Amino acid sequence: MPIYSIITGSGKYIPEIIVKNESFHNRNFINEKGEKLEKPVPDIVSKFQEITDIQERRYLNPELNTSDMAFFAAKDAIENARIDPKSLNYIIVAHNFGDILHDNIKSDMVPTLASRVKHKLQIANPDCVAYDLPFGCPGWVQGIIQANYFIKSGDAQRVLVIGAENLSRIADPHDIDSMIYSDGAGAVILEAKESDKALGILCHKTRTDTLNEAHFLKMDISYHPEFEDNTLFMKMNGRKLYEYALNTVPALVKATIDKSGVPIQKIKKVLIHQANAKMDEAIIQRLFKLYDQRLEDSSSIMPMTISKLGNNSVATVPILYDMIIKGELENHHINSGDHLVFASVGAGMNVNAFVYLVP
Repeated sequence: MPIYSIITGSGKYIPEIIVKNESFHNRNFINEKGEKLEKPVPDIVSKFQEITDIQERRYLNPELNTSDMAFFAAKDAIENARIDPKSLNYIIVAHNFGDILHDNIKSDMVPTLASRVKHKLQIANPDCVAYDLPFGCPGWVQGIIQANYFIKSGDAQRVLVIGAENLSRIADPHDIDSMIYSDGAGAVILEAKESDKALGILCHKTRTDTLNEAHFLKMDISYHPEFEDNTLFMKMNGRKLYEYALNTVPALVKATIDKSGVPIQKIKKVLIHQANAKMDEAIIQRLFKLYDQRLEDSSSIMPMTISKLGNNSVATVPILYDMIIKGELENHHINSGDHLVFASVGAGMNVNAFVYLVP
């Protein structure tokens, strides 16, 4: 009998510190040329909210770190799935910057965050393999894809996949893009299920573009010419990234849906990386246009959390799923028999997606 990968539990960790847009009104924003932006800062912030829909975001408490968030989300998912953590075959942690102290923002990745999570879970079993996956914002989706391979091969019965990121500590305070970033973690338990009917993960696709696109997101020094040191911050070419996403994500998602054989009309939810509300809206509209369909209102099919949680990279999609499955996102529900699409885009540049049939 065929083996499929199904989600049996989910969890999340959303930091306690709420940072509203008004908190940025006293910032000294500088452009990439080292020049102070001419517009009044409140006007810049207002325009930023109009484009991204971000009203507030969450920052991690100073005494906590990325691996702590990953552990909290993992523990939540394990309890939700009602499993013994010692039964896990793999722990995959998607992130991009490792642990970052609030007063020392150099990335710390040794040991891996997955090893730290396994340690915190007190799992002694050496056959539980723990490793990290740096893959830009699509890291968690890619972790699910890898876990699915392990399960399909018969190598694994149960995998914990976590997405955890602390972007607030690697954001240049003089870069307007710093308002986008937030912190958080999400996790799921993926398990093997024998079934004579298709369910769970039906198919997936991933692409990587590097010839001209590799450095749309990169690390670089502060825009402020008199910044105190040569600390590296995350930088992005917003215009190029926006164009890339619109040119690649709809086509890849369509290819994934077509590969599954599921008609677009049966897709109940598209759980997409919460990068930018305007960009996500353009992506979903272009997707339906590829099917010669007109989407009058995307709010029912494409749930959004970015207005309150900001963009926490690899954590956006698993947090979004967990909120819906637990009835925490108003007007959104996931039911047995629903077809879902999970999709993401980000540094690399990478784009990926998978189609999921809820058992």
